[in-house]
Amino acid sequence: MSEPRAPIRVGISCGDLNGVGLEVILKCFEDNRMHADITPILYCSAKVVSQHRKLLGLDEVQFHRVNDAREALPRKFNLVNLWEEEVEIDLGKPSGAMAKYAITSLEAAAQDLASGKVDVLVTAPIDKNSMQVAGFAFPGHTEFLQQMAGGDGEVLMLLVGDGLRVGCVTGHIPLKDVSAAITTEKIMAKARILHQSLLRDFAVLEPRIALLGLNPHAGDGGTLGNEDKERIAPAVRRLNEEGIKAMGPYAADGFFGNGSYKHFDGVLAMYHDQGLAPFKALSFGHGVNFTAGLPIVRTSPDHGTGLDIAGQGVAEKGSFRAAVWLAADILQNRERYKVITENPLQPQKREKERKEG
Repeated sequence: MSEPRAPIRVGISCGDLNGVGLEVILKCFEDNRMHADITPILYCSAKVVSQHRKLLGLDEVQFHRVNDAREALPRKFNLVNLWEEEVEIDLGKPSGAMAKYAITSLEAAAQDLASGKVDVLVTAPIDKNSMQVAGFAFPGHTEFLQQMAGGDGEVLMLLVGDGLRVGCVTGHIPLKDVSAAITTEKIMAKARILHQSLLRDFAVLEPRIALLGLNPHAGDGGTLGNEDKERIAPAVRRLNEEGIKAMGPYAADGFFGNGSYKHFDGVLAMYHDQGLAPFKALSFGHGVNFTAGLPIVRTSPDHGTGLDIAGQGVAEKGSFRAAVWLAADILQNRERYKVITENPLQPQKREKERKEG
């Protein structure tokens, strides 16, 4: 009989200290059942977390303070204390001065992920403008982690929830630049990442991927634009030639409106709001943002800093909790996928040697 698996060590960056990040983290781990299979390790300051507990009336949430993630206790809510100075919390206010602590937390958690002190990373929301003011040299978490992981290839932002997995060919770029950014090669690159992620991260045996059209009615045969027939349709054909089950392009409104999305394992949208607007309409509050294509596992809740509601005690924990569980699930799926694909002939070889010996 095999030994039970050790709890998965989940590193957690604190995000914007003036937002709802620490609120949803505390609410999540207020429930001790969350510790059954994981060891949460928050990167922050004991003083700051205690301030948030008091401000939000969450004094019952206990944490184990450590100076290094290696000291974390299994199945307890652990906190790596990163700084001792007093921090003036001003909930609901964007602040570059506060963002420097979000950077400190993210860098420490990512470093421990790289060195194996934690197994996966869950990032609380950041305020991108405040991060830039504080000197953060990246557009967001994804680009930072991509560099930390040593990768310079494509990655894919993937929103996951309620059976939906929606990725985007283009990310945080102005709408006026989307058409020029979409090429057959870029579509195929993103579709390959989605296909591989469905196999490795989500244990889907034969993934079916839908590609959305760029224009209304998927171009209506060229009447409403040629991108669909000249760039997206060729990508679909070539992906099928590679053995990837891709279909489309589909008119986005009807695709979600008539429930066609339920027949696919993954959906590839052409731009940010085309994919995220319907996803959040269907799954907001318990959806998860996952970065596919990285060698490490990173998830985050599907909401932002929530500055408009910070300090009111009304932030929902569902999305953050789902991000924790999804990170753990993906790690285990990757471990199983590695065993299955490492050398599929090896078990047969050992059986043959056993019989002959």
